[in-house]
Amino acid sequence: MKKGRMEAFSDGVMAIIITIMVLELTAPEGASPAALRPLIPTFISYALSFIFISIYWNNHHHLLQAIEHVDGRVLWANLHLLFWLSFVPFGTAWMGKNNFAAWPVALYGAILLLAAIAYFILSRALIALHGQDSVLATAVGRDFKGKISPVIYAIAIPLAFVSAWLAYGLYVFVAVMWLIPDRRIEKTLAP
Repeated sequence: MKKGRMEAFSDGVMAIIITIMVLELTAPEGASPAALRPLIPTFISYALSFIFISIYWNNHHHLLQAIEHVDGRVLWANLHLLFWLSFVPFGTAWMGKNNFAAWPVALYGAILLLAAIAYFILSRALIALHGQDSVLATAVGRDFKGKISPVIYAIAIPLAFVSAWLAYGLYVFVAVMWLIPDRRIEKTLAP
């Protein structure tokens, strides 16, 4: 199968996820800057989630640029990833509305953990389809960030019950780690 339909569908789902998240940012009743203060936790959680969805979109795009085709296993792996990403708006809203309380921060981490595992499964399904000598396999390499991110999430989830802000800080750390450009696929695809 060609990859175009999967890519277009995934782009649409991720765009909808971002749209749902921004709809949680409701305008305050007052007209002064002080009226915005209660929205700060919601905005902070939205900003991090927007960054995470953007990271997934960007990396998903790069994955698909390095492949030729998809099969049923890849389609299901991709849907598995989109399933977990579709929970990000809920986790974002719950965390923001409850000022980063322990349970919402832990749930947010669980969503991130499951999405990271799903992305790893998708990348492995694509590598299995295209072979260990494929452009994608060469570009992904050891995938240190892809392996360490779930470990950090797994540490942050129980940490949320000790210090929700430290757990949230670990989520931010992972986001920053992924924001640092990783040009492996681009370099591998370059003529």
